[in-house]
Amino acid sequence: MGRDRVFRQEQGGARIAACLGAVGDILPGFVASPQLNDRVFWSAVPKSLRDRLIADAEAFSLSPWAVLTASAYRAFRLNGNRVDYENVYFERRRRLNAFVLAEALEGQGRFLHLVIEGVLLICEESGWQLPAHNSYVRDTRAEPLPDPDRPVIDLFAAETGAQLAIIAQMLGDRLDAASPLVVQRIDREVERRITRPYLDQHFWWMGRGDEKMNNWTAWCTQNVLVATFCRPTDQKTRHAVLGKAAGSLDAFLKDYEDDGACDEGALYYRHAALCLFGALSVMDAVAPVAFSSLWQDDKIRNMAEFILHMHVEGDRYINFADASAVLEPCGAREFLFGKAVGSVPLMALAASDATGAARPDLPDDVSLFNRLMALVALPEMADLGVEPTKPADIYYPSCGLFIVRDAHFVLAAKAGDNDDGHNHNDVGSFIVYKNGRPLLIDVGVETYTAKTFSPQRYDIWTMQSGFHNLPGFDGVGQTAGAQFAARDVSVTLDGNAPQISMDIAGAYPAEAELGFYRRTIALEKGAGIRISDHYEGAKAATLSLMLAEEPTLSDGRIEIGTLGVVMLTGAGAMSVDTITITDPRLRKAWPERIFRVSVPLAEPRLDLWIE
Repeated sequence: MGRDRVFRQEQGGARIAACLGAVGDILPGFVASPQLNDRVFWSAVPKSLRDRLIADAEAFSLSPWAVLTASAYRAFRLNGNRVDYENVYFERRRRLNAFVLAEALEGQGRFLHLVIEGVLLICEESGWQLPAHNSYVRDTRAEPLPDPDRPVIDLFAAETGAQLAIIAQMLGDRLDAASPLVVQRIDREVERRITRPYLDQHFWWMGRGDEKMNNWTAWCTQNVLVATFCRPTDQKTRHAVLGKAAGSLDAFLKDYEDDGACDEGALYYRHAALCLFGALSVMDAVAPVAFSSLWQDDKIRNMAEFILHMHVEGDRYINFADASAVLEPCGAREFLFGKAVGSVPLMALAASDATGAARPDLPDDVSLFNRLMALVALPEMADLGVEPTKPADIYYPSCGLFIVRDAHFVLAAKAGDNDDGHNHNDVGSFIVYKNGRPLLIDVGVETYTAKTFSPQRYDIWTMQSGFHNLPGFDGVGQTAGAQFAARDVSVTLDGNAPQISMDIAGAYPAEAELGFYRRTIALEKGAGIRISDHYEGAKAATLSLMLAEEPTLSDGRIEIGTLGVVMLTGAGAMSVDTITITDPRLRKAWPERIFRVSVPLAEPRLDLWIE
């Protein structure tokens, strides 16, 4: 098949825990970034970037620290609102990061008092866990307020612990000169809220038996490792944390097949695979003899390169599951992961994105660890000198994801089932880009609320098959669950007409009264895209097509702005609905209006030709 890739599925074992036997008796600390007294590094930051970073801190210094209220915390439990509390919570951490970086750049103490204010404000918070995550058992209702005596380690509690540990490591001497109580307070709070609960309790994301893990496992584990090894913790604690982390990361890896696909989608790759990279980087730094061989693991390399195949052009990505079609540029973490596993194509994409970005220093990232990695890696990315190349056609059998390209089109289709992480009911749906612009789209997901992760998830329109490029049957759409899946899937990647064919009838409930619905999707390279739907069923079928540009309908023809044309054979009288987009998360990817074309099937077979 040349460079085309189909992966075989094999279950991985205890890859990481197997390395523990080679860990030495003494585990050193982990240095997360150049220290304040490394004036050579901080003085070498390019002046334009230095000026922007200092300007960020100066701008933040003009306004007071925002207050986190009990009412805002309780709002999630009362009405499902997440953003009122989270906006202030994250802004506090971004602000603190800005002051830390500006102080490191100047080294003169001008921002030190603001760093101390931020550190102590965060240390005074009743809980570091978000309101939506304030529970002790997986998938149970969140408690209305945090219990300071029973800390919950969620994604951002762990990230906060890492942030404060890095600050103590970077600025410890300056903070001690102001008052030794600051670093002492950091160490006490990290011990109380992160280290001890981590070692003494079991949180669901740590992994147990066959229980399914997700991005939480890698994300939390990375930050617990950073928090532990950036501080002068004792050897017993370090060995205990390292051992538990290895077990958790194996629990995370067990839910990935050898193809490395992230079934949570492109957005969560950055919280999953990239956090695996971060965790392994800490482990490799403190015990290189034990863990360095993991970078040669094919599965870990495939996990690294997943984002390379999901990339379309610029900031556009293939976006099945809870991912936006527009993501932040790749950067230092993708670059360094690519470097670790020996993937020059991933390094080239990341270097191109980062060096072309307006702010490669990630000003909106709440992770100080990520921001420091970006600053450290920038010179190396700028010097790479390798242009990005178009990735090979690929099929990921673990989630049924098919992605093929030619000079004009990027075509993606999804087989699999309706039990993905951050699932949408989208078995058989497809996405088409032409010349880097969205032609047929996956809408994505709105701003998260309590409903997003509740039994009412599929009441949300963006989760429903009727708002994907899929058929419905007298209003009956697909159903969530592993049993609702594509059947009889076949894939061909060879030659100039790669295709995927599947029967998607199994993704619909019995009330759809379907015998079969076979969909075949092919890219005829250099010509166009052919989609053939053939079905047998008792109910009338209507295909939905989701568009970002306003269509013009005529008999057997859909003109999509000036971008492309869909020609149809076997269609009845079509109609178009306009959908107004007001949600801020969706507006990052789409204009104020998007469109759904309804295509009744006048015959048992419908053929579409896209050019």
